[in-house]
Amino acid sequence: MRITTIGATVAAVAVLASPVASGPAPATLAAPTVPVASVASVASEPAKAASVHGEARISYIESIHDDIRFTIHAEQTPFTRPMPPTAPEGLPTDARGTLKFSHTRGEVTGWAEAKVDCLVTSGRTATLTAVVTKSNVEEPGARLGISVQQGGKGEPGRLGFSWGVVNVDPENVDENGQLVRPRAGSCMAPAPFTTVIKGGFKVVHAEITKSPAQPETAIPRD
Repeated sequence: MRITTIGATVAAVAVLASPVASGPAPATLAAPTVPVASVASVASEPAKAASVHGEARISYIESIHDDIRFTIHAEQTPFTRPMPPTAPEGLPTDARGTLKFSHTRGEVTGWAEAKVDCLVTSGRTATLTAVVTKSNVEEPGARLGISVQQGGKGEPGRLGFSWGVVNVDPENVDENGQLVRPRAGSCMAPAPFTTVIKGGFKVVHAEITKSPAQPETAIPRD
């Protein structure tokens, strides 16, 4: 796959999400005494799943006047994508969902739809990957890496993507000497280097689940 900057692609998607913002931090309080019954109730609640949801238009320095939009709906679903023999149960970062992006420059629009396969979070930040199913600028089967930072405390949200100015291997060229973009590995994406100017994303953080115990491999003896 040849490298195409996002400035060379270009489609418009209605932005429905409102900017994500948070209020002032609450005052520090002493930890309350929790009744035993309440502790038991909390313990019985199912663990929350990491997720990212939202739609946004971004500002990208290489295509400052273009209309670039992303829609993300992703949820972590640990151990749902078996990868024998290395990870027969799958990975704790397995995920499902959809990614859509569009890029309009003038009268030309590039777009892609992809299925999410990996998601990992940390606080207000998430990294995910999705495999292209339909597009007029990407090859079906290509994996795209996306990073999201939820806005808050007066700061806008941010987003990064694994093409354009990142994910370049200088020695990976085609027969014409043109750079070929390396394939993105699962959950691999750059820092969120663009700014959300309309819409926003909501990140729900959850710690990753420990992988199931694997049988020990016997060490051969001489």
